[in-house]
Amino acid sequence: MALSGKRILLIISGGIAAYKSLDLIRRLRERGASVRPVMTSGAQEFVTPLAVGALAADHVFTDLFSRQDEQDVGHIRLARDCDLVLIAPATADLLAKMANGLADDLASTVLLATDRPVLAAPAMNPRMWAHPATRRNVATLAADGIRMIGPMAGEMAESREAGVGRMAEPLEIVAAAEALLDDGPKPLAGRKAVVTSGPTHEPIDPVRYIANRSSGRQGHAIAAALAKLGADVTLVSGPVTIPDPAGVKTIHVERAEEMRDAVLAALPADIAVMVAAVADWRVASAADQKIKKHPGESIPTLALTENPDILKTVGHHTMRPKIVVGFAAETQDVESNAKTKLERKGADMIVANDVSPATGIMGGTRNSVKLISRAGIDQWPDMAKEDVAEKLAALIAERLRQG
Repeated sequence: MALSGKRILLIISGGIAAYKSLDLIRRLRERGASVRPVMTSGAQEFVTPLAVGALAADHVFTDLFSRQDEQDVGHIRLARDCDLVLIAPATADLLAKMANGLADDLASTVLLATDRPVLAAPAMNPRMWAHPATRRNVATLAADGIRMIGPMAGEMAESREAGVGRMAEPLEIVAAAEALLDDGPKPLAGRKAVVTSGPTHEPIDPVRYIANRSSGRQGHAIAAALAKLGADVTLVSGPVTIPDPAGVKTIHVERAEEMRDAVLAALPADIAVMVAAVADWRVASAADQKIKKHPGESIPTLALTENPDILKTVGHHTMRPKIVVGFAAETQDVESNAKTKLERKGADMIVANDVSPATGIMGGTRNSVKLISRAGIDQWPDMAKEDVAEKLAALIAERLRQG
């Protein structure tokens, strides 16, 4: 694993999201990383050094002028004796200090002195995140090479407000750290990829829509696997409840037409993997108001029209990627339907699976697929969707290497 044996310097600053740092420490350590904590005075108002130190199994550093810690210029040692500096939560105040080179406490001094990669997980009130000063600071930090995960949209812990400002969840931060520290081979470096994921929602009226049970787990995992191999990945995602993969540019859409437009805007690309379970039809004319039922009236008729075929559009496009992969979710005649799809859609490979309710694949965490190509059929064993993604990404990289 990317974090095995890695040394993480975790800076915890003063926000309510500091309580999540306790779980974050546990998640990092269970993946083989060592965690050395630094806490600001504000952070100690939310969680105690005793709790942080117990979970990290290491000394907690809190004071720039500690006689014990600074006898060998401890802040310089902390800044250099690690593989990654991780800030979670990163408050607006700490981001401002970083952007302007201030160093008036241990955390900001370490950040000014470090030459290691820095990953920040911002957390603050939505209005603070949207403030022009914060936006300027974030832009400055991005230009300086500081990587960020989040913030995410949701309700705020300290108020009834909602918006963008929640700290990313611990597992999302761990995934971002893994992506940043992954020093494995990058056979897809310099390659561009576009991936679709999840369902589409086709409105019937402002309340109802046509959709399917796709969770997006397989598409998101493939986007992450391609990025792990060095590809510049654009993920076009329908409505899902899972987090965006780290290291990937994610575009959120609702309808099939929006997904098609986003995919075409991402071309040219070297790789296209069309995983999304796009609704085949949409209502020809969606109602502006909720369709009401009235006693004695007949059931309304929905006139449907065909949605754009995104895989076929990409497979026959003038800017067709070198590798085009489609997915075939079937409940019967899996192989024959996939072979037909391979030819008709202009794909190089079709990943076919049986999504009958009994399989639990649609919406589940595992997959059992057959890879259909002009070379034949390859049955893959049942495995986690992340493993399917890594195997497919490696196969794509090898196909591109072979030309």
